[in-house]
Amino acid sequence: MFTGSNNVTMDSKGRMAIPAKTRDTLVECCGGRLVMTAHTEDRCLLVYPEPEWQELQPKIAALPNMNAKARRIQRLVLGYATPLELDGNGRVLLPQTLRDYAQLEKKLMLVGQNNKLELWSESLWNNWVDQDDPDGDVPDAVSALSL
Repeated sequence: MFTGSNNVTMDSKGRMAIPAKTRDTLVECCGGRLVMTAHTEDRCLLVYPEPEWQELQPKIAALPNMNAKARRIQRLVLGYATPLELDGNGRVLLPQTLRDYAQLEKKLMLVGQNNKLELWSESLWNNWVDQDDPDGDVPDAVSALSL
């Protein structure tokens, strides 16, 4: 569904134009309706077509909230989840709270992740690409999910 990476820019009003191929896929699969939320391990955003989000959201809500890591995931992913829609020009307005969370400035990277996209600050993306693989421990219930 979504593969590859694209350099994109955010304008002074906080809008980002979605690249044509990605935009076409989004319009086809969900009528341009998205849900954008925080990534729990990296300072980037997750962008889900609405149908993908509707499958994932109940799984996150069902995580055991007595587990601190699961609770953090619920708070970040559900707490930042914001429904968005492409405008007539194929742009999406990035909410300030999400821009702040992911430290987004003008230059961005939109990275395909099969059923979703990741949106990164270009500088944070380049830093992440240059570092070693930072594996960490996660609860079994979270490991089974594809966030």
